[in-house]
Amino acid sequence: MSYPIEEKLVVGVASSALFDLSESNQIFELKGVTAYREHQQAHIDEPLPKGVAFPFIRRFLSINQVFPDLLPVEVVLLSRNSPETGLRVFRSIEHYSLDITRAAFMGGGSPHEFIDAFNASLFLSAHEPDIQQAIASGFPAGLVLPGTVEDDESDHQLRVAFDFDGVIADDESEAVYKSGDLASFQAHEQKKQSIPHSPGPLASLFRKLSHLQQLERELLLSGNPEQKKILRVSIVTARSAPAHERVLTTLQNWGVDTDEAFFLGGMEKLRILQVLKPHIFFDDQLSHLNAGEAAIPMVHIPFGVANHQQG
Repeated sequence: MSYPIEEKLVVGVASSALFDLSESNQIFELKGVTAYREHQQAHIDEPLPKGVAFPFIRRFLSINQVFPDLLPVEVVLLSRNSPETGLRVFRSIEHYSLDITRAAFMGGGSPHEFIDAFNASLFLSAHEPDIQQAIASGFPAGLVLPGTVEDDESDHQLRVAFDFDGVIADDESEAVYKSGDLASFQAHEQKKQSIPHSPGPLASLFRKLSHLQQLERELLLSGNPEQKKILRVSIVTARSAPAHERVLTTLQNWGVDTDEAFFLGGMEKLRILQVLKPHIFFDDQLSHLNAGEAAIPMVHIPFGVANHQQG
């Protein structure tokens, strides 16, 4: 028997993140909603191209194949489309054999208010106002930035990378750094190295991924020689020693762990990400999300002091 949705790890995704809607959006912006509706109807059987979040979503759903008795994850489509214009989206979902059955079509409205109703630990969209509203309302959400899509179907592992401050944890320490300098930040973190951080916007997602990894470890220890590790979670942070200790204190207090943690001391994160090749990377600072031609799906979490000062 599968988990009820209250016990699943749920990701909400907008059609703008899952698929490349650039052509459709251009028609909407230049010619209006009627032309947009007619375009979608005329191309209803033409699958939409893959969007930036597609490789992540496809692999995330494949976790259910490893745990067929539990089916512990689910993806819900949260769309600004009307049910009528959303038909092409669902036919594209069927074309790519994505196991997505639940959806909310908002007819032009923002779907962010329904994140909690669907028990989603993450909402992904390429529509910035929806993400800003979701974060302002205290929901876990990220803006999928434009980029190229590489989806190697022979690569079955899902790799997820997180920044720490303002993403997994709150922005308390980031606020100290922004109001002072590196020395005051290091002194603050040393003083509080035994005090765990409060959760940030994606803390629930990180915790639930850690729980899935525990289930996977138990499966790997069961002795199936054909079972391979499918979920790899990393932390990539600008922190360096001795500020790293509070990160580890926080994870231990929460009862979670991570496969890898990189404490870069301000080094460019892309140098590590190009080796890790994550299928999604979450960071609260846009300056760390300059992907260039790296073909790494980047997601901005517009949370906390860093974004207040930017905006």
